[in-house]
Amino acid sequence: MAQERITLLEGKHIILGVTGSIAVYKAVDLASKLTQAGAAVDVIMTESAQQFIAPLTFQAVTGRPTYTDLWRTESRDALPTHIAHVGLGEEADLLLIAPATANTLAKIAAGLADDLLSVTALAAHCPVAAAPAMDGAMYGHPATQANIATLRKRGVFIIEPETGRFASGLSGKGRLPETPTLIGTIRQILGRGGILAGRRVVVTAGGTKEPLDPVRILTNRSTGKQGHALAQAAIDAGAAVTLISTAEALPIPVGAAYVPVHTAQEMLEAVESHLERADVLIMAAAVADFRPAQIAAQKIKKAENEQLTLTLARNPDILMAVKALRERSGWPRVTVGFAAESEALLENALAKLEAKGLDLIVANDITAPDAGFAVDSNRVVIVDTQGGQQQIGPASKARISEAIIHRVADILAQLDTSGI
Repeated sequence: MAQERITLLEGKHIILGVTGSIAVYKAVDLASKLTQAGAAVDVIMTESAQQFIAPLTFQAVTGRPTYTDLWRTESRDALPTHIAHVGLGEEADLLLIAPATANTLAKIAAGLADDLLSVTALAAHCPVAAAPAMDGAMYGHPATQANIATLRKRGVFIIEPETGRFASGLSGKGRLPETPTLIGTIRQILGRGGILAGRRVVVTAGGTKEPLDPVRILTNRSTGKQGHALAQAAIDAGAAVTLISTAEALPIPVGAAYVPVHTAQEMLEAVESHLERADVLIMAAAVADFRPAQIAAQKIKKAENEQLTLTLARNPDILMAVKALRERSGWPRVTVGFAAESEALLENALAKLEAKGLDLIVANDITAPDAGFAVDSNRVVIVDTQGGQQQIGPASKARISEAIIHRVADILAQLDTSGI
């Protein structure tokens, strides 16, 4: 499956430094996925890296020359300037060294400059990140840790390696993270100065799960995809994000503080505990209106029940609780709700917007085949307190999320201007 183009990465120039680690094969996938996402990726390979894989491989997946020394490219095309490291360093939005060996980390920490990658790292004006990948004993060695600490002090972003099995057969901490983690970190770095920089955003996602007995639950069709996409869009915009989610199977966006919950009561408690001084709450979760009044201690047996009658009790209304909290404390400054409807879409959405004191409500018709639950696309109407309506889609849930985040940023800017 091809990588969807990522708005934050479109048109960005990324230098990918590749050093001599067996994990270089992951760098090929990373270069390919970044290119598919819309970035222009220039690869610099050290001499050791070329012992593991040919430069032509990177050229094939990026469509751009691969740089292997100070004086030429592997394809013998012209260098970006007469001094390659100056041209590459001046043009880039990010320099990422992945995998970064212990040797390369040591060279950069010491300020050595004996190959194209090390001199580019010294000359770069852009953010620099490094993803160490090496044997666990090498990574844990005091010299390596001292070099990493030095680089951190100088502003280099260090992407922590993962724990797992090495090519040697041993296990430990030192594995290069997988491509989604690396791309997520890149997004976090590049989004730092975005339209929500310095803001705190809380997002809820997924359908709540109300236990009936030790085996069964009452839930709904929400997968959490829209909520997780909103968390990623807020991170792309520079926000500090707390994601309160029931969607255990979905990946957590890199940089989000993740709070797992199951029931509506658990979600309410999590929301209330994270709202102090939060700028924004986006309630994308599908919260069950009712729960079983009693939870059976043992599994309910069908042999004992020709018919089963359930008594349901009302769940807490999280948005109404937030409305009351907001009236007392002023937090969150902006609240966004969702209305998943099967009929009277706008009428129901407008009623919910007013009743729950929302700034925006995102309404979607769950009967549409390309919207709603369990799909990657959506079509919505964003309704504001003035009655304005913005129709978006059909589009991916990532694009829908970006549009919502832009509306939220506009409201915050207006509040800042008015002094509220």
